[in-house]
Amino acid sequence: MAVVGDLRVLLRLGDFRRLLAVRLISQGADGVYQVALATYVVFSPEKQTSPAAIASAMAVLLLPYSLIGPFAGVLLDRWPRRQVFLYGNLLRAALASVTAVLMLSGVPDWLFFASALCVTAVNRFVLAGLSAALPRVVDTERLVMANSLSPTAGTLAATVGGGLAFVVRLAGSDSDAVVVLLGAALYLCAALASLRMARELLGPDPELMRPQLGTALAGTARDLVAGVRHLSQRRPAARALLAMTLMRFCYGALSVMVLMLCRYAWSSSESDGLALLGLAVGVSGAGFFAAAVVTPWAVNRLAAGGWIVVCAGAAAILEPALALPFSPVPLLIAAFLLGLTTQGAKIATDTVVQSTVDDSFRGRIFSVYDVLFNVAFVGAAGVAALMLPPDGRSVPLVVTVAVIYAAIAAAMARFDAQ
Repeated sequence: MAVVGDLRVLLRLGDFRRLLAVRLISQGADGVYQVALATYVVFSPEKQTSPAAIASAMAVLLLPYSLIGPFAGVLLDRWPRRQVFLYGNLLRAALASVTAVLMLSGVPDWLFFASALCVTAVNRFVLAGLSAALPRVVDTERLVMANSLSPTAGTLAATVGGGLAFVVRLAGSDSDAVVVLLGAALYLCAALASLRMARELLGPDPELMRPQLGTALAGTARDLVAGVRHLSQRRPAARALLAMTLMRFCYGALSVMVLMLCRYAWSSSESDGLALLGLAVGVSGAGFFAAAVVTPWAVNRLAAGGWIVVCAGAAAILEPALALPFSPVPLLIAAFLLGLTTQGAKIATDTVVQSTVDDSFRGRIFSVYDVLFNVAFVGAAGVAALMLPPDGRSVPLVVTVAVIYAAIAAAMARFDAQ
């Protein structure tokens, strides 16, 4: 396979191997920590989980990525990036250990969430730093290849980490704190792995003149506003982003519903519910991979806008048909199909944005995209918290989501026909 061959070429570069090791260990730890946080909120026997608690957990996991992300680069242009990986992962190891102690101490939920929020906030700096450092360890000819394979490998590592957390939890650990401590140990390993690289290797170059921090942060905010203004003048990209934001909202609302069903409606024990949740996450992930295979073929035949119409229209029909019985098998099928349609629409949206937005604005537009993508998911969790009953069975929520999908399909079809 070409991908395997490309990876072999890159792995011959020693500095790339060392940077990739930091990414894999760090994102593997992220997967462990995030699953531990989710299972503590949803499946702890001593907690009566509510949709509001799930919404709070999703906010902790996702909002730092959106709100801090656009400004992280400003600081990464001032701090040695190797030191960001070293001290960032050491800090996450310490904070994750604090989270484990809080889990065992029965503290108020707000204190636990504050600790978890600090861990996920540091993630944004580490992930942005990994991307910023990549050109320092790969030559220009191989940079595109590295940009394609390295983040994908990190995502797979996070998935494996999440799976490891599920296995440890189901294998007999009586406490989510044990899983969190496993994540802390992996963060420590990532910090130690960063020491294999020279302090100056990853930049930034100290001789480069950079504006004062306050000036740079204010400039970043102005750049984001300019990006939004530019986006408003690129109607195809703006419409695709709005459609994707709404589809992400739908996916988030249904995710909370499935969490509640796994916890209360489909299982008689904590371990059974956790196993069902792991299966649902895996099935939805398979839908994401299927989208990566199907979407290039579909976009070539339908164009990006047409494929978004198909994805939203299919979701509008299949989501109520499969979800309204509130049974595990139909909803697992729905998880796969909605994973496919949501990711398929996202890939198409990426294509529209890349092809219609000026290159000088593209980075800023994708920062806005990242904010919309994650805020929509968190907002959906908040809406679901207001609509869902304790067992997760909500006909109004299912119907509302289907109507939103149908509206997206109708609006995109109308604009696509013009």
